[in-house]
Amino acid sequence: MAEWLYFIHPPREDFAATMTADEQAVWAVHFARFERALADGTLILVGPTLGSTNTGIAIFEAPDEAAARRFMDEDPVIAGGYARGELRPFRVSLLRGRD
Repeated sequence: MAEWLYFIHPPREDFAATMTADEQAVWAVHFARFERALADGTLILVGPTLGSTNTGIAIFEAPDEAAARRFMDEDPVIAGGYARGELRPFRVSLLRGRD
């Protein structure tokens, strides 16, 4: 299974501190989806960068680029236009507890 990374670029700086109620609701669905992906073994790691630029990072497994792109594009924040996704192939070279 190949590993992939996608960046989640929010629409503005200080996004975490300035989210509207609508944005918070969509982000809650986004987070619940990641919790399910973690439970089913798809997701490896997810989290935001801190500070004034809150870029999200998701590292996950998918069999090919089409499946990886579908996983990213179906993220509610990407699909709803609340953030922009940027997909890249990735390789976990070292992982604490695995290597």
